[in-house]
Amino acid sequence: MNPLQIILLGLGGIFLALWARAPRHPRAAFAFARYTLVGLSSLAVLMPFVWLLAAIFKDKSVFNEYVFFPPLGEISRRTVNLDNFVELFRGKPSVQGTVHFWQYILNSTVYASVGTVVQLVFSSAAGYALAKYEFRGKRQLMIFMLGSMTIPGVLLLAPLYKMIVSLGLVDSLAGLLLPGLVNAYGIFLFRQACMTIPNEMLDAARIDGCSELMIFYRLVMPLVRPMAAAFCLVAFLGHWNAFFGPSIFLQSADNLTLPVVLNLYVNEYSNDYGVFLAGTALAMIPPAILFFTLQREFISGLTSGAVKG
Repeated sequence: MNPLQIILLGLGGIFLALWARAPRHPRAAFAFARYTLVGLSSLAVLMPFVWLLAAIFKDKSVFNEYVFFPPLGEISRRTVNLDNFVELFRGKPSVQGTVHFWQYILNSTVYASVGTVVQLVFSSAAGYALAKYEFRGKRQLMIFMLGSMTIPGVLLLAPLYKMIVSLGLVDSLAGLLLPGLVNAYGIFLFRQACMTIPNEMLDAARIDGCSELMIFYRLVMPLVRPMAAAFCLVAFLGHWNAFFGPSIFLQSADNLTLPVVLNLYVNEYSNDYGVFLAGTALAMIPPAILFFTLQREFISGLTSGAVKG
């Protein structure tokens, strides 16, 4: 038997022993089974990350010899090193000159950060207006906005590209950000969150002399902070993982983003997957940090305003 089978048999034996000890009150046995199931599920979820961590440090000469890290007796400079990262950050020649991997990280960071901030400003303002103001065509605008969410973004790439070419913004950050200035999903989230704010609170602020802009930024936005944090996380991940837009609108090697470059690396490092996996691991770090920072606000933000329409 392999070690996994031995461990499973051992856990099953412990469960049966706890059951036999108190067959009429098997609370301890069920508690053991519950914690064991949670532990095994967590181990199964974390296993790919452990494999990735081992793969990015293994030398390509022993990449396929071990599933995870080599045995302790065989760990050396020959088997575990930083050669994958050295190769990853080595400059690559291009038409625009030598391009380093850190430039792709910077491009993705700037694109995701600027895109998130811009969408946050427009989506929050539009959601607040739809929730608290009455104007002609409001219902039709809501129907149009919700209907636009049913159209796949891939279908709009061709007309969007023609528009970007007409504006002369191809191969630029502005041309990449322009099609996504407004997010219908974000407008809907902020509208639902703003609906929970009492109108009496806004009227009291107007009586105190606050302008509409001051009410929005100093009163409304702090109250919908969980929703704003949740939207920032969703928007950042959307921009960070975007592939079709950057691959179509960007042409120069020094302007490419991480998803596009990593897709190119699949073929370039087909015989040296450690380098490709090292780049993948680095691309996972910023979204992971942002998620763990905003995870509490993410949960509460997605549930706020979910009942009131």
